[in-house]
This record gives sequence, C-alpha cells and structure tokens, in this order.
Amino acid sequence: MASIKRFEDLLAWQEARQLTRQVYLLVNANGFNHDYGLRDQICRAAVSVMANIAEGFDCETNPEYSRFLGIARRSAAEVQSLLYTALDVGYITQEKFDQTYQQAVRARALVGGLRTYLVQHERPAGTIGKQKNEL
Repeated sequence: MASIKRFEDLLAWQEARQLTRQVYLLVNANGFNHDYGLRDQICRAAVSVMANIAEGFDCETNPEYSRFLGIARRSAAEVQSLLYTALDVGYITQEKFDQTYQQAVRARALVGGLRTYLVQHERPAGTIGKQKNEL
C-alpha cells in the first residue's frame, strides 16, 4: 500500500464506486423507482460501501480502518441481499441481477483483501497514504 496516497487510488473503492453507479441505474428503472423503501435502502447500502472505504482511509490505526472496512463488506452483502428482493418482485431482470450481484462480489472481495492486509501489516499511527520515504 506504499504507493496509495488517496482513497481514490484503492481498487476496492473504485469497484465500490462502480457498484454504486450500477445500483443507481437499476433504481431509476420502471417500477423500482416507485418502491421508495427498497430503493432508498439499496442506494444507502451501496453508498455505504464506498463511503466507509474512504472514511476508514483517514483512520490513524489499522484496527480502526479495519472496522470501517468491515462495515463496507457488510454493506456490500446487504446490496446482494436486496438485489434478491428486486429480482423476486420483478423490478430487475436476471441479467441485471447477475451483473450487479457480481459487482458486489468484486467489491466485497477487494475490501476483504484490504482488510486482511491491514490486519497482517501493522504500520505506525498517522501514516495512512504516506510512502515510506515521506515518513
């Protein structure tokens, strides 16, 4: 992670951003956009993935950042679960379900990998995003 200077550099955040984009495209389709509860819940969950990655990036310790990443992973799982509801009530096609579900899988996997890395590699407090030569 030495070359990561901004949360936008993280592949996990980039994939979470893509997930959010896909979810927003889904909810603007016919039918789905009138189910305010489901629409709002799935949008909040998708946004939570990328927001928690970004918010955690500014943490000063790995355990603190790891906590935010745990929330991000659970939010991606929430998106996956809510996609089943959208599919079951006919708001989305199986193809759209599969595409968005797989995007959530990618985001979850990358967040999980980042979290595992943080657990295994301690760093001095306050060094997130700084290269070794900057310390």
